[in-house]
Amino acid sequence: MNKKRSAFSGKIGYVLSAAGASVGLGNIWRFPYLAAKYGGGIFLLVYVILALTFGYTMIVAESALGRMTRKSPVGAFRSFAKGKKVGWLSFGGWINAIIPVLIVPYYSVIGGWVVKYLFEYIRGNGSKLAEDGYFSGFISNGGATEICFVIFCMFTLVIIYAGVQNGIERVSKIMMPILIVLSVIIAIYSVTRPGAIEGVKYFLVPNVKNFSWMTVVAAMGQMFYSLSIAMGILVTFGSYMRKDTSIEDSTRNVEIFDTAIAMMAGLMIIPAVFAFSGGDPDTLQAGPSLMFITIPKVFANMGFGTAVGILFFVLVLFAAVTSSIALTESAVSTFEDELGWGRKKATVLTGVIMIALGTLSCLGYGPLDFVKIIGMQFLDFFDFLTNSVMMPIAALMTSLLVSRVIGVDKIEEEIRHGESAFRRKKIFVIMIKYLCPIFALIILASSVANAFGWISM
Repeated sequence: MNKKRSAFSGKIGYVLSAAGASVGLGNIWRFPYLAAKYGGGIFLLVYVILALTFGYTMIVAESALGRMTRKSPVGAFRSFAKGKKVGWLSFGGWINAIIPVLIVPYYSVIGGWVVKYLFEYIRGNGSKLAEDGYFSGFISNGGATEICFVIFCMFTLVIIYAGVQNGIERVSKIMMPILIVLSVIIAIYSVTRPGAIEGVKYFLVPNVKNFSWMTVVAAMGQMFYSLSIAMGILVTFGSYMRKDTSIEDSTRNVEIFDTAIAMMAGLMIIPAVFAFSGGDPDTLQAGPSLMFITIPKVFANMGFGTAVGILFFVLVLFAAVTSSIALTESAVSTFEDELGWGRKKATVLTGVIMIALGTLSCLGYGPLDFVKIIGMQFLDFFDFLTNSVMMPIAALMTSLLVSRVIGVDKIEEEIRHGESAFRRKKIFVIMIKYLCPIFALIILASSVANAFGWISM
């Protein structure tokens, strides 16, 4: 007996939930430092072009695949590839399903760091967060990071347990509007600081002199992370989408949400750091430490620094939670479909995996610091494995399944359930048949080469 599949209430529920999946730490934590490192305005231009072509194609393909089959990634791939000469493509479903299982534990560790910083700002300890060595001292304390990590995990799991409409959709409808308002407020405050205008120009005005091939590669890698493509999330959310919901319109809205928040994140962080550092490129390109080391220093030197710090980390927490929900839901949906379990049992199993793998990432900077996998600590290794290896492979296999097995005609038929025409069909066909597989292979090859020191990114 097939149980009735959960569903979003309509277009708004799907769009806000899918946008919540896309708008996460990838936008606010990762996008600004990559933009600063790889050319500012030219990076932003390349990213927008890729989001409107590659990103659009993958969102449409994954959403349509999920809605056609009403299944999570494993079942969706199996529906078309099993028993055929391309049966090996069924493996693509498992890759899509495993990726969120591996990402959400270490993602929740970073979410725990955000919880800690927000708590300290609320307590009025912003100046302490700005001290040299505070962040490294905190993450090396296994007990403290574990507590914050578990709090973040439990919050996510409670929302997942409540279900699609009562949990995911309801929380997204509350958090996403607040997130947008906060990002606008903080961005306005940041760009009006003395000396910030040069940072605004650097971020928004493309300069061809700053362009390099690595600008394209970095923008492609960021697009995967930021738009939540090749993670199984959009296949899962597509399976909850009603037939009368327009896939193309929903995709456009997700693109707008994601790109707007990424731009707001850049305007929140780059001009503020630019003003604080006098445009020092080493400070702007501080990488992952930008949010937890550089930004607190910037806030400490601002008027109303504590208030801005609270608003900023509330914004980051909301973004982290909406993406964590999407990642966790994808894993829970797979366990429900493949094991025939109910939501409660699947949520508990996902929670156990989150705590187990997340604890490794927590302790990897503390008691387990001596353990390295190809020279990386646990969190860095899981990030490399999922984002640099598995996601490009998943995108490649999705492209092959859609273009070589399912066919564009069937995708178009599915899209026409919610609208009269497939408006960007030409872009979709060119991308899914030719460019998406090539781009995925480029990201895979360059990322692996960089990890092993064969090239420098």
